[in-house]
Amino acid sequence: MESPPLVPASPTHLSRLGWLDALRGIAALVVVFDHSSYTFMPELRRELMPEFNTSRYGIMVFFLVSGYIIPASLERRGCVRTFWARRIFRVYPLWAAVVSALLALGFTGIVELRDFGGQGVVTVAVAHATMLQELLGTPSLLLVLWTLSYEMSFYLLVVALFTVRLHQRSAAVSVALAGLAAMSVAAGAVLPVSALSGLVGTGPLIAFASIAMAVAICCASAGSSGLRVFGGVLGGGLALALVLFNGTVPLWEGLVILAVMFLGTAVHRAENGQSTWHDAAVAAALVVACAVGSAYGFGDGDHFTRRGWIVAFLLAVLTFGAGLWSRRRRVTRVLTALGTISYSVYLVHPVLLAVIDSTMGRRRQDSLALEVAFFAVLLPLCLLTHRWVEVPGRTWGRGWARRLRSRDERQRHPASHAGA
Repeated sequence: MESPPLVPASPTHLSRLGWLDALRGIAALVVVFDHSSYTFMPELRRELMPEFNTSRYGIMVFFLVSGYIIPASLERRGCVRTFWARRIFRVYPLWAAVVSALLALGFTGIVELRDFGGQGVVTVAVAHATMLQELLGTPSLLLVLWTLSYEMSFYLLVVALFTVRLHQRSAAVSVALAGLAAMSVAAGAVLPVSALSGLVGTGPLIAFASIAMAVAICCASAGSSGLRVFGGVLGGGLALALVLFNGTVPLWEGLVILAVMFLGTAVHRAENGQSTWHDAAVAAALVVACAVGSAYGFGDGDHFTRRGWIVAFLLAVLTFGAGLWSRRRRVTRVLTALGTISYSVYLVHPVLLAVIDSTMGRRRQDSLALEVAFFAVLLPLCLLTHRWVEVPGRTWGRGWARRLRSRDERQRHPASHAGA
């Protein structure tokens, strides 16, 4: 059997998506620096973070890119079932490998696992399996997994809009979410962390959400139009309710995250002639204004400083805009290669850092040499996880999606396949 390519990149791929890969590569490097600076560059971190929140910069760039790509992948094929098939095999294999590695390191005593506040193993496992754990009152095994909870919420909302035929309204949805974020700050709407979990209990909420999510995905993937609409609305309603009432980041920031992703979708629609650039520009201006206003009104908090968040957010939007403007230019192969392995970089680096923190400890003074050495170890490791975990997962997902499409074709046109 022929081995999968280490970093697959055809000329067509580079010309069409090279700028997006470059953005992902940059975002991944910035997020890794943010987390590794705790260990290797503590002095620089203390000076930099109040002025520029590198973590928020990286994840906002990631969210803009996801918003640009994800709905297009659903609408290009027009099939919810194959969309979920490809998404599951794209996201879960590496996620499962990283979580398994972390658990193994925890059970052997090499790293210390997070405290789950007395939650049972089954509860924690089910919450993580939905990938909505951060919105279900269960702390993530790895800190970076919290962003995947918002990513999964976005998937559910995208499917919901597609099933009710409102998916073309991306700009309006983006502005509405950003406006709701600003209004929540103006009204002083500050809910307790995981408010729903506190009201009904973490266990019952996880049980309900996991069942509702499974039903939503199955129904939205069904052949009946009525079931598709029911499943889409159920999944989208679940995602929105969790973001509104059970998030672990401030309410306004959770809404801004969703608004940013739908803004990425609005840009994609403008580029492909499904809407106008005027609509996308107006949406961008309103989302930026609402996001900055929300951050300014919320004030300085424990998890970020006002200035650091605003600077990071604005730079993320400008970075995406610069990538969009230069999208027809040739992108250096280094950046596209980093973008190709960015998911591995994002998920693998916290495990490596956990091992280093538990064995060597954190530095009290900056050490640029150790910071560089960390990247030198991380990137080859991520090439391997991409090659042997991500690529096979994508291949399986594409194969499963093809089989699903073939089965649907046979069911719709049984006569044409009678002699097959």
